[in-house]
Amino acid sequence: MTRASVHFAASAADFGAARALCLEWLDWHWRNYPDGWPQGPDHPMNPDSFTASLADMPRRYARPRGGVLLGRVDGLVSACVMYHEARPGVAEFNRMFVSEAGRGHGLGRRMLDRMLRQMRDDGYGKVFFSSATFLTHARAMYEAAGFVAMPQPQDFPDAMRAYVYFMERRL
Repeated sequence: MTRASVHFAASAADFGAARALCLEWLDWHWRNYPDGWPQGPDHPMNPDSFTASLADMPRRYARPRGGVLLGRVDGLVSACVMYHEARPGVAEFNRMFVSEAGRGHGLGRRMLDRMLRQMRDDGYGKVFFSSATFLTHARAMYEAAGFVAMPQPQDFPDAMRAYVYFMERRL
């Protein structure tokens, strides 16, 4: 029987596992990225800037206003998601990823549900995120969890508008 669990990253080893999953996510993203979509140094998934941003993970997603959650399947770290305060009462989450080896166990939904409960406990009333439109399987999970489309921010780059969607939900 497969055992799945979710917990907060707390140790240096946990944050190292989260960084490794983020890099696996980055690799998966570029292997599956559709032809003809924007690329370049200002792309949010640019490997250099993305990798550099991981160094700040423990501070950016620090408790009590944020967190990094890790999911395990049979003891192996197989998923991560992280959130932080975007503005008072509103959280943003990033980097929801289940490794290819960890898929098929309901871990993505379990991670999402755990994160949403924690956000409520942290005092947030609303949450939002953005994702690439080609990730249709992820969007279906978010819609099933009660997320709805929201307008893109006014300062969102015009070159990316056709490729990225934003969703939100009340907690």
